[in-house]
Amino acid sequence: MSGDDILRDVASQSEDTEFYTPMPDGYRRGQAKYVVVFGTVMSGLGKGIFASSLAKLLQDKGLRVAPIKLEGYLNIDSGTLNPYRHGEVFVLDDGMETDMDLGTYERMLDQDLTRDHFATSGQFFWAVLQRERHGEYQGRDVQMIPHVTGEVKAKLRRLAVKTGADVVFVEIGGTAGDVENAYYIEAMRQLAYEEGPENVCFVALTLVIEPSILGEQKSKAAQLGIKRLLEMGIQPHLIACRAASPVTDKVREKISIYTSVPMARVFSMHDEASIYLIPTRMRHDQVDRQVTHLLNVMDRVDPRAEQKAIDVWEEFCDRLRRPRHEVRIAVTGKYTAVRDSYASLLKAVEHAGAALDAKVGIQWVDTTSVTQANAAEALKDADGIIVPGGFGVRGTEGKIACVRHARENFLPYLGLCFGFQMAVVEFARNVCGLAGANSTEIQRHTPHPVIDLLPEQRGVKDLGGSMRLGGKDVELIPGTLASRMFGGAATVRLRFRHRYEVNPDYIERLRAGGMVFSGKAPGQPIMQILELPDHPYFVGTQSHPEFTSRPLRPSPFYLGLVAAALGRSAVGPVTPQESKR
Repeated sequence: MSGDDILRDVASQSEDTEFYTPMPDGYRRGQAKYVVVFGTVMSGLGKGIFASSLAKLLQDKGLRVAPIKLEGYLNIDSGTLNPYRHGEVFVLDDGMETDMDLGTYERMLDQDLTRDHFATSGQFFWAVLQRERHGEYQGRDVQMIPHVTGEVKAKLRRLAVKTGADVVFVEIGGTAGDVENAYYIEAMRQLAYEEGPENVCFVALTLVIEPSILGEQKSKAAQLGIKRLLEMGIQPHLIACRAASPVTDKVREKISIYTSVPMARVFSMHDEASIYLIPTRMRHDQVDRQVTHLLNVMDRVDPRAEQKAIDVWEEFCDRLRRPRHEVRIAVTGKYTAVRDSYASLLKAVEHAGAALDAKVGIQWVDTTSVTQANAAEALKDADGIIVPGGFGVRGTEGKIACVRHARENFLPYLGLCFGFQMAVVEFARNVCGLAGANSTEIQRHTPHPVIDLLPEQRGVKDLGGSMRLGGKDVELIPGTLASRMFGGAATVRLRFRHRYEVNPDYIERLRAGGMVFSGKAPGQPIMQILELPDHPYFVGTQSHPEFTSRPLRPSPFYLGLVAAALGRSAVGPVTPQESKR
């Protein structure tokens, strides 16, 4: 049976056929191509970075690209995952809580993605069981093959139709050999079979190790990892070799011979100072050219658009490579042991630094050990401070101590989500005289609940997807710093992930103390941005502006912080008298 014959067998399955290939309306084989990226040896090697970099190179050529991440876990989304286990939870504009790799795709491609670009095993199994309950399988026994694999393929094809993509980039989470990924890999094998030659490109990302005791690179782990893919019917077209240093020709030759992948398609993906330098190296190694030939999309390339995109990107990379200034920002949180917990934050800082020709060094401060007595010592080397988002009681008093030090010593401050809330708590206690003020998340029976549950959150017991999530419009107050940062705009769109808000009963008391709420939800008393006028830079936002920061369009919140930190670094700490001038 040919690929076209299979694709004509759409939507339903009877006892007369074993094929189950539901097809979206308007789908034509060959219109959309697929690049599928698999991991081997171990997870966390950077499949998302590789896939997004390659997608950017094709996007620069004028092709329309659409990424999707397929996760093996049974969670419906990533919202309840502990940052220590899985890194940060990235929130899309439509409110979908996803894996952190979606943030990498959004930043590299400058796209706002949707729930169509992310799926978990939990979602696929849920969909299959609902179909079974509704009788859509016409009495057939429901199985992993062809029904669950059919759902996976249908998800990819729906994305292709909806986005009009020339190339869909599919990242399979985890590694080959993981039990939970077996059906994904089988679905990709079927996809290549059904779509036919020149329509699907398989990429294996592997690890080349260099044990210090040996002093040379070893490829055996990479060979055996790729062997698992071969055993599952996946013949890679390209192999990307992750390593600390450039992979030698000898090692590339070994991998090429073992896997039947030509040397020209075995690439070194060694460490770089920034992930944003990787597309340039991949272009130099002609990875993009190999893919466009494999997928036969050379006729869709726009050379003029590509050169323009290259020039803009290289200018950005030059600022990353040769910054003229240096500044130090303290990040005060409780997940500092796992840097991936703050992945988007770190990238937003990097974007702002590049825009200002500055290298931004990060000082990690674990607030579980910070007190009012030692806050000054903990922050003595910082030119600015970020108090990021978080949940729970642990480390909160340390964050409040850091906020107070920043406010009283005119240290540039940016509070994000929970950091916004802690700024309100600190101000209420130490400026407005509301002794014992707190958030009801931290102290249920606080005498002054200046931070309290949003009305729609009362009575909510389920955790997954229950917060105020996704993109929301924010009204800006004219004449405020927030308004100026956004070029005088009346409204901006920011992304949120929170259950608590500034208690409306305390807004006027906080304003009377000198706090300015410069951004709010339209038509609602939900405060979204705060600032202190008599301070070099003291800004908090209930949103997560790092989710919308882009390499070439940095978040104004982060730009403001880094600019203020650069000013402090150049002239030294500001006194109260100087601040009022």
